[in-house]
Amino acid sequence: MDFKNKVVLITGASSGIGKETAIEFAKKGSNIVLVARREDKLEQVATQLKKFPISTLVCQCDVSKKDQVKEMSKKVLDKFGHVDVLVNNAGFAIYGSVSDLSIDDIESQMETNYFGMVYCIKNFLPLMLTRKSGHIVNVASVAASFGLPGIASYCASKFAMLGFSEGLKHELKNTGVGITVVSPIMVRTNFFDHDSFAKMPKYSPTSLSSKTVAKTILKAANSSRLEIIVPSVVRGAVWMKNTFPYLINPIIGKSFKKQLDFTKEK
Repeated sequence: MDFKNKVVLITGASSGIGKETAIEFAKKGSNIVLVARREDKLEQVATQLKKFPISTLVCQCDVSKKDQVKEMSKKVLDKFGHVDVLVNNAGFAIYGSVSDLSIDDIESQMETNYFGMVYCIKNFLPLMLTRKSGHIVNVASVAASFGLPGIASYCASKFAMLGFSEGLKHELKNTGVGITVVSPIMVRTNFFDHDSFAKMPKYSPTSLSSKTVAKTILKAANSSRLEIIVPSVVRGAVWMKNTFPYLINPIIGKSFKKQLDFTKEK
């Protein structure tokens, strides 16, 4: 797909990966729909995009609310008529053991990270199918392949995203519509600004920049693959976990459980 003059909708577009993805698509000449909860932050991103000869639409929307997503989609389709690339990037995590998190904490992550994706797909996929054209990019995490102590509910939402995407990919065969999941390791964004991460070290030396992930999202929008893991070397770790779970799971579990216990002691 040549991205020039295409309509690209990005959720979670007010900062981090979403913001950088908007900039990268704008460089290619795409018209951009910016979606997030904070309109003031979206307007700042829209201002940055003014240097590109494109159209930009700001849509304040909490993707966890199906009625808001429906209204947002109507606004987008009224202006552009369709969406060529849908990037489901909105998501967050709350750190803590399942026993310490409230049910609301757990539900809120699933509502945004998983159901927010579902609501957006349900509103934009029908027209993609009618036009026999389009691509959905779901931004997950390596946590879609590893159940980790301290972020079990976040992992659940990303496992769900990956499973949903895999099933939908089979359904979309020969329709002209594609779907690809981008699963990065830790990314240097405001993801860790939530109070629950206050006692944790913010970033590892191997963490990625938002721009690196954004460039992968552009690659994904033209890919026939189900999942692109960033960096690609981590795919080896996923293979090891799936092939030798009895060896890998105890090592990973012990490492992350140690961090969880340490934060509780602080």
